[in-house]
Amino acid sequence: MLRPDDLYEIVDESVATGPAASPKVMVLSLDGFMDAGQAGRVTADHLLEVLENSLLARFDVDLLHDYRARRPEVTFAEDRFIDYSPPQLSLHLMKDDAGVEFLLLEGAEPDNHWNRFAGAVRQLIDRYNVTLTVGVHGIPMGVPHTRPLGLTAHATRPELVTRSNIWDGEMRLPSSAATMLQVRLGEAGKDAMGFAVHVPHYLAENRFPAAALALVHAISAATGLLLPSKALLDEAAVTGRLVDEQIEASDDAAAVVNALETQYDAAAGSLSRGSLLAGSTPSAEELGAEVEQFLAELNRDDDN
Repeated sequence: MLRPDDLYEIVDESVATGPAASPKVMVLSLDGFMDAGQAGRVTADHLLEVLENSLLARFDVDLLHDYRARRPEVTFAEDRFIDYSPPQLSLHLMKDDAGVEFLLLEGAEPDNHWNRFAGAVRQLIDRYNVTLTVGVHGIPMGVPHTRPLGLTAHATRPELVTRSNIWDGEMRLPSSAATMLQVRLGEAGKDAMGFAVHVPHYLAENRFPAAALALVHAISAATGLLLPSKALLDEAAVTGRLVDEQIEASDDAAAVVNALETQYDAAAGSLSRGSLLAGSTPSAEELGAEVEQFLAELNRDDDN
């Protein structure tokens, strides 16, 4: 019978383990479900690019991945196939700008063995003395790109949620491996939290570095890690100018953004600039409809 520790292999045995290891934060970014603006993916790539890191463990994606549902890419060059890009799911040991160690679990969301995957992550959390897990991703929202981006915070304990969300109530949503993992960690008494950055819905399918920038700042504020952000800040500025130019070239697009700005400013004024939603706070049905539309667009892209 397949066990949780059959899903991964430890690559670096030299790293301190158990209670004697220094307490660590683990940042989690999984590809494959909802990640508007590629916010979680860009966040992980940015941290790997700008911070000292090493590979700690890798998951066996052949056990976890559905290749026919999410086919890896390969390059056809004149008369041959090259550069096959297999999915990966890896755990990295990172160091922030102050030399503080933390972990980054990033890569393809498992399609199979979710409960065993959660058990495997729990084993790694215990092995490396992880005291807090922080997940990140993006969700599409009716907000303009010309205003500060909002965040939805969630956690296994109310004390971990340090910011107010912009709606109350409940809604039923499709789950993901990351959300299931947070539930399982909470049931096991482990601290876990996450941030979903609000990405303008008209940019949800594009790389939007401003969303990753907001997530990096949120992780730093919640954990105390010193995470560099200048590269994302510069890229966000360039992307913002390009988006502005394209919107200015289209009267219809400009009208949409102007309407969102007007609604945003009106809502922000009435709530002491605490809300990033256009108009009034949306109902669970309205949010669910927007999420379902985004997922439908992703499915159409996969079919094509």
